[in-house]
Amino acid sequence: MNAPDSQPNAVPAAGWRFKCGIGLFILAFALWFLIPIAAAVDAPGSRIAALTGAIFIANKVLLITCIAVMGKEGFQQLKSIVFGHAKKLAPAKKVGPVRHAIGLVMFILPLLTSMLEPYVDQIWPGFRPRMWQAQLGGDVMLVASFFVLGGDFWNKLRALFIRSV
Repeated sequence: MNAPDSQPNAVPAAGWRFKCGIGLFILAFALWFLIPIAAAVDAPGSRIAALTGAIFIANKVLLITCIAVMGKEGFQQLKSIVFGHAKKLAPAKKVGPVRHAIGLVMFILPLLTSMLEPYVDQIWPGFRPRMWQAQLGGDVMLVASFFVLGGDFWNKLRALFIRSV
């Protein structure tokens, strides 16, 4: 029979320790916004570098403090909340043929245009507009293609690099 003192105490979800731990967790990542603010007020580069190093160390100390304040159970609950939302963003395992074709076009088009850019500039100078928005659009299209192609695409892509005997 277990004595009442030997049973582990569960941390209540809305306890003050959990709330304080969440505050420390948010503060650890909110500190990174000080770097663009320092750059916006024209702080010297050496001060921005020092600030970056201090924030890096403070981030680690705050995260460890967050774990200590919340306790193991509270931190496990925070992890399940954070990663529970991340699992919803995972791509579908299997996709239909139309979605697969659209995803392949979205994947190949930015790669093909970026490979042909130097040749187009050499053959047709001034033909290609030098707009960063178009290049950013290509990058976004490439990243979005991974979500359109689904999770099985990664297995197929990885299989290209595995040598089987």
